[in-house]
Amino acid sequence: MSRGRLPSAGFSITIRIQVPAEASAIGRLTTAVGDAGGVVTAVDVVDSDPTSVVVDLTCDTADSGHAEQVVDILEQLPGVEVRKVSDRTFLLHLGGKIEVTSKVSLRTRDELSRAYTPGVARVCLAIAANPEDARRLTIKRNTVAVVTDGSAVLGLGNLGPMAAMPVMEGKAALFKRFAGVDAWPVVLDTQDTEEIINVVRCIAPGYGGINLEDIAAPRCFEIEARLREMLDIPVFHDDQHGTAIVVLAALTNALRCVEKAIADVRVVVCGAGAAGTAIVKLLLREGVGDVVAVDRDGALHRDSPAVNPNWEWLAQNTNRENRKGSLKEVLRGADVFIGVSAPNLLSGDDIATMAPNSIVFALANPDPEVDPREARQHAAVVATGRSDQPNQINNVLAFPGVFRGMLDAHATEYTDDMGVAAARAIADTVGEEKVNPTVIVPSVFDARVAPAVAAAVRAAAKSVGGTIPVDSEVDAEVGRTAVPGF
Repeated sequence: MSRGRLPSAGFSITIRIQVPAEASAIGRLTTAVGDAGGVVTAVDVVDSDPTSVVVDLTCDTADSGHAEQVVDILEQLPGVEVRKVSDRTFLLHLGGKIEVTSKVSLRTRDELSRAYTPGVARVCLAIAANPEDARRLTIKRNTVAVVTDGSAVLGLGNLGPMAAMPVMEGKAALFKRFAGVDAWPVVLDTQDTEEIINVVRCIAPGYGGINLEDIAAPRCFEIEARLREMLDIPVFHDDQHGTAIVVLAALTNALRCVEKAIADVRVVVCGAGAAGTAIVKLLLREGVGDVVAVDRDGALHRDSPAVNPNWEWLAQNTNRENRKGSLKEVLRGADVFIGVSAPNLLSGDDIATMAPNSIVFALANPDPEVDPREARQHAAVVATGRSDQPNQINNVLAFPGVFRGMLDAHATEYTDDMGVAAARAIADTVGEEKVNPTVIVPSVFDARVAPAVAAAVRAAAKSVGGTIPVDSEVDAEVGRTAVPGF
């Protein structure tokens, strides 16, 4: 298996196998999988006769190569015939993961005449007379466009729009599952900044918010900034702001564990791209003592070349003591390490050079910047981006509730105040009395999270002009005075 990789449900396979009808046959299968480093999660009998048994053996593996090794080992067992191997992740994606369903019945002529022509014409006229009514009378009130150009898909790189679709579908499914928000993938076959901005501007009237996703830096910064200026709906780049919100939430509770104040700590952020920059800005907004941003060439400082506007901003607004050197050099004595960069950059010995009661967030996925098992030998609190490790820093804790709150408030923009409010809500959901080094963020399935985040964002939205919409029961009154002769 790859260094630091453990079996996970993301690489789960089901193997259909025929074995002799012997009492020990199935036991030999599970033992062989375990010896190969896999984890058996289910064994189901499919068919049998007096001489043989057909079973579906399901197991978690570490990666595709490991899955092939497990199958090869099973094929070598005496009397075993491997009939078929199914990758459960691919099976889940067959035909896509989302669909459109109607909220209204269309079983009679009367129902059809209200949902479509001729009745729908009156609703169109009402919206034409008062465009704001679109938020009440169309899906705009609850719909988000998940927009990508496929230039920075997960940690995989520039895969293009078609290959980005599974991620965008997944995002849409998470919006619906955790916050009841209807989201839809908008994958663009262009990586031209001007073209992306123009396309999003043109489709914006149909949505209540824009979630930018997997767009490479530094283009993502300009795209977001200009769309924010153009549009009257929130524009939120989840790779930036969603990550920053959950990191701040996790850091809030991690600091509670080690009894340090955020104003007193020095933080090293490895990765000066979209996520790293947003993390730095939100930490500064919350009053962090000092933060040093590090990229491939080492720490960004006031003498660093202005490679791009983003790096120039970081160089001028971070690194209070103007530290210079490599990641390992500036990490010495730091209280917190936050990695949003590349795998296997550090060892346990490097973590040992940090300040006592250090905090390590190694978020590169699937392979973190440092093996979490090595990090735990020296750090007081360790978090990763992996679901098979404690303290998973997962954006799903943030973006569904953030958009739920912004849509409910009819917010016209996303602000850092909303981000801080969301982070505090996530941190507080755990509860100070339950926080410990292995529990600094709530479960992604904690039903309290999205409502708490949404409420915090709604409250923050009020301060920037957001309005809480009228109750849905009176929405039907819209248009009474908007259409002459009603």
